Amino acid sequence: MENFIYYTPTEVVFGRGGADQAGELVKQAGATKVLIHYGGQSAVKSGLIDRTKAALDRAGVAHVELGGVVPNPHLDKVREGIALCREAGVDFILAVGGGSVIDSAKAIAYGLGEPDKDVWELFQHVREARACLPVASILTIAAAGSEMSNSCVITNQDTGEKRAYNDDISRPKFTVMDPELTMTLPDYQTQSGCADIIMHTMERYFTGVDHPMELTDGLAEALMRTVMKYAQVLHQDPKNYEARAEVMWAGSLAHNGLTGCGTEGGDWTTHMLEHELGGMFDVTHGAGLAAVWSSWARYVYKDNLPRFVKYAVNVMGVTPGASDEETALKGIAAMEDFYRSIAMPTNLRELGIAPTEEQILQMAKSCAQATGGSKGAIKVLYEADMAAIYRMAL
Repeated sequence: MENFIYYTPTEVVFGRGGADQAGELVKQAGATKVLIHYGGQSAVKSGLIDRTKAALDRAGVAHVELGGVVPNPHLDKVREGIALCREAGVDFILAVGGGSVIDSAKAIAYGLGEPDKDVWELFQHVREARACLPVASILTIAAAGSEMSNSCVITNQDTGEKRAYNDDISRPKFTVMDPELTMTLPDYQTQSGCADIIMHTMERYFTGVDHPMELTDGLAEALMRTVMKYAQVLHQDPKNYEARAEVMWAGSLAHNGLTGCGTEGGDWTTHMLEHELGGMFDVTHGAGLAAVWSSWARYVYKDNLPRFVKYAVNVMGVTPGASDEETALKGIAAMEDFYRSIAMPTNLRELGIAPTEEQILQMAKSCAQATGGSKGAIKVLYEADMAAIYRMAL
């Protein structure tokens, strides 16, 4: 097991009715004026924004609001939020939504922390953040894990770049997690979220480390099995509270660092490949991950065959074949069967896109540039490899 630092400062308020505590929670965190940041009209129509404002009013905390965050959150909305908060004197950002809203809130908080600098420079990795306003969330979608993570992903509409920036100073102060708030999600969003949760775990599980990590591996395997089980339950019974609760808690544990303790950090190539799909085609993140994963897996599995065998047997329940290679390939095929069982895509055609060769080469070039020329723990991949995987996924 490798050396590691495990840091999870976020307070979790889990269960029914948690949103009504938001006022006292931000007050305890020292807030005097809050930006309520949210996405489309669903949070307004459901009454959640009014509940949040009422909770802040009861606590005597002033607030302004900014909606309009979209999936693959946009840099222009971040800039709008920074300007609004500067003018209003905001000192705390409360995200009411899923990963896109939380990521947008983190980016706004970065921009306010260093008002003399361009926030996009962080995502270009030309500098590191030195300050960040406090952020918290009321979670409405179990997926991205941003509610407990140090990560943030923003899309620059002008350039088509979807880029990530990770820093512990942006970890939320608290997160309210009420599974009932996720019950109105369309099935496609629920299942895309489940795919994202699973992939956050798989990115850490598929590692180049070859020494034992029994506890970390066991946690990751149990988490993946649990999400797969309850994703299928929710596909048939979207109002099932226990299934919603299991998936919501799994989403946070999948991306707060727990399932990566003792690894070298994991692979993360699938995420980087999907970022280019999201930047070019604006696809739903979890669905994009599902569409490209098996092509990546078939491209790299021979470079750490024992890990793919372990995944096939311990996670997918595959009966070992005549050879390790057969077992590994059966595991990849079983994962594709699972994705199909919850109406998730297993290739780009099923995702609804058909990149041209020119677009494939453009995405591969951009992906390689974003990763410093190469990416991967199982197998180090370069621009030509990335293009090959996109072609395999057609």
